[in-house]
Formats: sequence, C-alpha cells, structure tokens
Amino acid sequence: MTVAAHHERLMTVIRGPHLSEKSHMAAEKNQVVLKVRTDATKREIRQAVELLFEVKVDDVQVVNVKGKTKRFGQRHGRRNDWKKAYVRLADGSQIETLFGTE
Repeated sequence: MTVAAHHERLMTVIRGPHLSEKSHMAAEKNQVVLKVRTDATKREIRQAVELLFEVKVDDVQVVNVKGKTKRFGQRHGRRNDWKKAYVRLADGSQIETLFGTE
C-alpha cells in the first residue's frame, strides 16, 4: 500500500465520536470514545487519531458492539454491528473538538 493510499484509509477509519454518559465519564480520565470502521485495527486507530487530531496516544481498547434485534409490527429486523474504540491520550494531550472540554 502506498503512503497516499495509507493516509486515505486512515482518514476513513474514524466514523465519529460516541456520545454517552460513559464516554463523558471517560473524558474526565483523558480518554475519548470513537465509532470506528469494523475492519479497523488498534494500530490504524492509533495512527488515525494521531494524524487527524495531532495528539499523542497512550493506549487503544476496542469493543465490537452487536446490533440490536428490533421488531416492526410482525417483521423482525436487526441493526448493524459496529465497533467503538476507547483511546487514552498521553498526559498533556487533549481533543477539544469532540466534547468541548477545556
């Protein structure tokens, strides 16, 4: 994979922030919670965060979230599976655009 193709893939790894009560509590511990591609690896997530937000990453933990089964009348459906990443930032590093933290 060329360098340009690798950077292009890193730009698509992060889908967006995952906003919840738990993610706001994690923000107090210098962590951010992100929705990421289902085929992304920890290494790619680390590189993508460091590239896009220009911060230093200490640790990445990944969780595969199973989609919920839903009913629409008599029909059964299922939401898509997705992946989220808990990214611990190095001391002094901070991402302000996601949560508006100081």
